[in-house]
Amino acid sequence: MELRQLSYFVAVAEELHFGRAAAKVRIAQPALSNHVQALERELGCPLFVRTTRRVELTRAGETFYARCVGILSEVDLSTEITRAVAGKTIRQIRIGTVYPATTGVLPAFLAKIARKYPDICIHISSGNTGDIIRSLESGQINLGFIRPVENIGSLRFASIAHERYQLAVARTNRLAEQEEISIDDLRSEKIIAFNRQNLSYTERYFNEKFEEYGLTSNIAYSCDDTYSLVSLVSAGLGVGFAPEWVQNLPNRAFELKPVRGIDFKIGLGVAWNKEDPTASRDDIVDIARSLVRPCR
Repeated sequence: MELRQLSYFVAVAEELHFGRAAAKVRIAQPALSNHVQALERELGCPLFVRTTRRVELTRAGETFYARCVGILSEVDLSTEITRAVAGKTIRQIRIGTVYPATTGVLPAFLAKIARKYPDICIHISSGNTGDIIRSLESGQINLGFIRPVENIGSLRFASIAHERYQLAVARTNRLAEQEEISIDDLRSEKIIAFNRQNLSYTERYFNEKFEEYGLTSNIAYSCDDTYSLVSLVSAGLGVGFAPEWVQNLPNRAFELKPVRGIDFKIGLGVAWNKEDPTASRDDIVDIARSLVRPCR
């Protein structure tokens, strides 16, 4: 069993598609299939269920995937520890980012990193806060730009920015022409609200406000992400509260309006694993902390 076979297997397990996995690890698809089949023969059990329509992990495959991720992360970790002990400068930084950071603080961060470490190799992956936290814990990334969470476990977190939630209204909506909007103005509107699988602080705040002002019955549509909310708003189906970063979306067909009685801010910060031995890690974290923006 070779490490490259484990990495090939992980690629297929994450893509659930042999063609995409082959492109990801940069080998021919038949060669990738041969490596996975050799791995299955050595283990004595199938790792994937293959049909003409899809590829799925077997229960054994799911277990093996979790172990492989850990093994490969440990190999990377060992490499970084060795380089750090030898006093080598950082060669690569892997960054996870939520979309608001991608269009907000990330460009300034990357510019500073590139000036200080011109030979550094940077890899960026997008995802939600939960995915990024798991990647930090497993050592798959070195730094994450995330929303604050109540329990971040063994990770470290530093706040760097805050932004307000405002009312998103379609440009064809009567409220788009008003200079000032109050909670009472929403009584004749259909409301779009977040309804995520895991109740967030944002949801709790707005659910309490809707109940306090007798607006719960006005909730006509729900969604689990900001993109969906502004799509529903843009379609003229209702109004909803969204963070200020959405005003930078291209071709938007809505306006953001402050509402009297609603004063909710959401944070953005940088997280890292204190056990990450990446050379110059503390310096990288300090650069991220330098991006702190005053609360508006």
